[in-house]
Amino acid sequence: MIKFLRQLHRIWFLFWIMFFFALFYPFYYLTSRNERYYGILNFFRKANSFLCSFFSGVFFAYHYEEKLDRNQTYIYCANHSSNLDIMIFCIMGHGKYHFMGKDELLNNPVLGIFFKTIDISVNRDSKISAFRAFKKAGENLEKGMSLVIFPEGKIDDHYPPKLGEFKNGPFRLAIDKNIPLVPVSLANVWQINWDDGAKYGSKPGICDIYVHKPINTAAMTADDSDALKEQVYQLIDSKLV
Repeated sequence: MIKFLRQLHRIWFLFWIMFFFALFYPFYYLTSRNERYYGILNFFRKANSFLCSFFSGVFFAYHYEEKLDRNQTYIYCANHSSNLDIMIFCIMGHGKYHFMGKDELLNNPVLGIFFKTIDISVNRDSKISAFRAFKKAGENLEKGMSLVIFPEGKIDDHYPPKLGEFKNGPFRLAIDKNIPLVPVSLANVWQINWDDGAKYGSKPGICDIYVHKPINTAAMTADDSDALKEQVYQLIDSKLV
């Protein structure tokens, strides 16, 4: 019975995702045509995500270790265990920000329009693709666009999820561009909806998001990237269920 209810909720959730995406699509199309309007595009992403969250009964509790500066450009690094993770950052984000994700998202019926415009896709198996993706991310950071990235690179097949090994890219990028890095622990999101929810369904509830204090990278060099990666890993892992 519980499995049936969870699958029923997943269908309910997907309905609202598709409904509000269709409603907002004309605004997405218009604002994604020009970089000048990316801030407006992200406002609509926030509104869309909030409405989907509200009508599906899935809510997000943000716990900030330190208040973030809305005018500061950041690199947000978080663990990745659910399709809800993007929605979490759309609600949390302000102004111009963008995501980096797997190139399969280019063909996603909802996310495709974003990964063809504002967001950056990357082929995990291609060094050339990764180089181009981080080069583009660096250019966007210089324009004042914060970056949201999941350094594990994917949602692991293991259930319950375990924090996987981090890729080096975001930490080298943070040091190279002197951008503060914000570790974010998505603590119990997988319990509400793991991966895309197809296997275990989803359920209403509250997801706890722990936003750690930004790490200043201004005084760091390339030799510090491994230490920075380990520091972020430990911080994120410290809040996971």
